[in-house]
Amino acid sequence: MSDLTPPQTATDSNAVARALRAALNEDWLATAVGLLLVALVLTGVIPTGLVP
Repeated sequence: MSDLTPPQTATDSNAVARALRAALNEDWLATAVGLLLVALVLTGVIPTGLVP
């Protein structure tokens, strides 16, 4: 069988790279925020009653 998908161009691969980089940055931002919240709860800055 032949592959009917056209080959990627340089602009397509650049767009994919930018999208992956943005997704990776968002994941790390969410991780950092989560760790910050855990640290604030453990140190007592955020009272236990506010955490479900």
